Amino acid sequence: MKNVIITGGASGLGLALAHEYAAQDYQICIADMQKELGLQVVEELKARGCNAFFFELDVRSDEGWAELYKEVTKQWQQVDVLINNAGVAAAGLIEDLPMDDWAWLMDINVMGVVRGCKTFAPLMKHQGFGHIINVASMAGLLHAATMSAYNVSKSGVIALSETLRIELAGFNINVSVVCPAFFQTNLTATMRTNIPGVTNTVNKWMASSNVTADDVAKMTYDGMVHKRFFILTHRKEKMLWWLKRLSPEALQQLMIRTTKKQIQRMMEKMAS
Repeated sequence: MKNVIITGGASGLGLALAHEYAAQDYQICIADMQKELGLQVVEELKARGCNAFFFELDVRSDEGWAELYKEVTKQWQQVDVLINNAGVAAAGLIEDLPMDDWAWLMDINVMGVVRGCKTFAPLMKHQGFGHIINVASMAGLLHAATMSAYNVSKSGVIALSETLRIELAGFNINVSVVCPAFFQTNLTATMRTNIPGVTNTVNKWMASSNVTADDVAKMTYDGMVHKRFFILTHRKEKMLWWLKRLSPEALQQLMIRTTKKQIQRMMEKMAS
């Protein structure tokens, strides 16, 4: 039986991924900081007949990753799939977003993924197979204003994934990067921002999306099966990315026009 490690698997997209892989008869390790939720998810999976276990992991901890490796290799003979899904968000004008928020976000979104790949790539090399799936965002391809730290972090995940796709190909290890746009998840629960009303705005955008976490999970699994590198889950944003590739200046001007008034209104709210 194949198995998968999912970071941030206790809620949001990670939870949807856990249920999708359970439906595909995978054994599952839920690696998450949310112990109570994680244990609850494991019980739900077990009730469905899935072999699952929880491991309390802070992706910022080198020691935590080392302990996860020990536990996984004790329970399983191999690791088929690693999904680096854990992530956070921050929003703010470049002059306003604190450096502590940059460091926090980078340590989780970028270095958390780096640690996961660094921990399990050697095992996959040794066993001669494996698939690494890194969850980025369309923010890594289309860079909206006031999201500089988040955009940079997700661009970094894409760059890392592109690098490893080449580096690990000779070892029969596949790499995919998932780049969703807005869908209903719990990202704003930990989002850091000083922009008035931005959390409510993002929640409305997520709630209005016709793409669900289950949809993204299914597309992720399908993309893995077909060994796709880019897994792009939202049609409109995918078209905008193609526009960027064909005519970067055209997309830039479009984004400037649509963003200018938004930033002006935002600054007026912050000043009031």
